[in-house]
Amino acid sequence: MAGTSAPADFTVSELRTSDVAAMSTEEIMELAAESSRQMASLAGRIVLLAAELDRREGWRTEGATSLESWIVERCGVSVATARAWAHVGERLFDLPQLAASLSAGDLTFDKVRAVADVATPETEGALSAQARGCSVRELLQLGRARNGSSDTRAEADYEKRSVRFNDTFRTVTAQLPPESYAEVRACLEAEAKELPSDGQTRWDQRLCDALLRLVRAERRPGRTAGVSNAYTVVAHAPLATLLDESGHPSPLCGELERDGMVSPATLRRIACDATVVLAVDDDVGHTMYEGRARRLPTGAQRREILRRDRHCRFPGCTNVTFTNVHHVVPWTPGRGRTDLDNLVLLCEHHHHQVHSRHWTVAGDANHALEFVGPNGRITISRPSPLWTVAGRTEPGVRQT
Repeated sequence: MAGTSAPADFTVSELRTSDVAAMSTEEIMELAAESSRQMASLAGRIVLLAAELDRREGWRTEGATSLESWIVERCGVSVATARAWAHVGERLFDLPQLAASLSAGDLTFDKVRAVADVATPETEGALSAQARGCSVRELLQLGRARNGSSDTRAEADYEKRSVRFNDTFRTVTAQLPPESYAEVRACLEAEAKELPSDGQTRWDQRLCDALLRLVRAERRPGRTAGVSNAYTVVAHAPLATLLDESGHPSPLCGELERDGMVSPATLRRIACDATVVLAVDDDVGHTMYEGRARRLPTGAQRREILRRDRHCRFPGCTNVTFTNVHHVVPWTPGRGRTDLDNLVLLCEHHHHQVHSRHWTVAGDANHALEFVGPNGRITISRPSPLWTVAGRTEPGVRQT
C-alpha cells in the first residue's frame, strides 16, 4: 500500500483480528481504502459477467426464471442487491468508460449506480470524471436534476402526495411535492428552534414538539399557527425561466434551496406564493462582495452559501441543521474579507475543530478548499455540483 508501512505478508482475505490490532490507525485507514477499491473492482467484474449471462439467458440452464433469481440463489445475496447488479450491468454494456472506471476501482459501485441511468455514450466521460470529485448523495441529486426538470415530473410529484397513519407503531408518513416539502420542513425547523431546550432534548424530538405545537395552535380560537415564527423558503430561478411565455418546453430549471431541482412550471407557481421567497438569478454568476464593510455575512450571502455548499463543507460531513458561516481567512484588521469566496459553511463541531487549530482550511470556497488534519493528510472539498445547474442548458439543447 502506497504511503503506509502496513504489513505486506498477508492478503486481505487472510486478515485476522490480531493483524488489525497490531496496525497503526493510519495503516488501518489506508488498508480499508485499498480494500474498498478492490471491492469496487470486483463489483465491476460481477455486473459485467451478470449482464453477459443475461444476454445469453444462461441462467435458464440452472432452472432459474430470471437473472435476478439466479444471482440470489447462486451468489447468496438479497433480491435488492441482485436487482442492482443486473440493472447496472445492463446499462454498463453501452457505457464502456464507466464500466472501465468501476472495474479499475476508480469509482465505487454506488457512484456508478447513481449515474448509470442518466449517462449516455456522449456524456459518460464527463460524468465519470465528475463522479470522482462528488459524493454518492451529490450524484443522486445530479441524476434527479437531469431527469426531474420537466413539467411531467412536477405533475407526477403532485399526484404522489399522501399522508399515511400506522396505528400499530403510531407513525405518520408523508409524501410531498418538492415545494410543499421545503415549506413544511422550513416551518417545522423554525418552530423547533423557537422552543425552549434543556440542552438534552434531541433535535428530532424538538421537531415532533414543533409539529404538535402547530397542530394545537390551529385548533385554538383566534390563534394562527406559526405566527410568531417567521420562516423562509428560498427558490432560485433564472430570470429567463419566469419571463418565458412562449409555451415551449424549456431546458431552464430552478432550485428549491436544500431540496433539489424543480420544473419551470413549479417555479412559476411558487412565485405566486407569498410564503416563499424567490431569489432571481441573472447570468453574471454567484459572487457576492461585502469586503471589509462588515464582518458578518448578509442574509443573501448566507442563502447563497447554503445553496453552494448544501451542508458542512468538511469532507464527509453532511450536517446541515446546526451550521455556521466561517471566514477562511479570518476577519481581522487588514485581512479576511466578507466575500463569498472567503466564506464557508461548517457545522458547529468542525467549526470548533478549525478554530481550535486541530484542522486548518485554505483556498477559494467557490472552487476548492484544502482541509489539513493533525496528521498532515490533505483532503479537498468543492462546492455542490448543483450550485450552477439552475439555468444551465444541456449540450445540444436549443433554447426557444
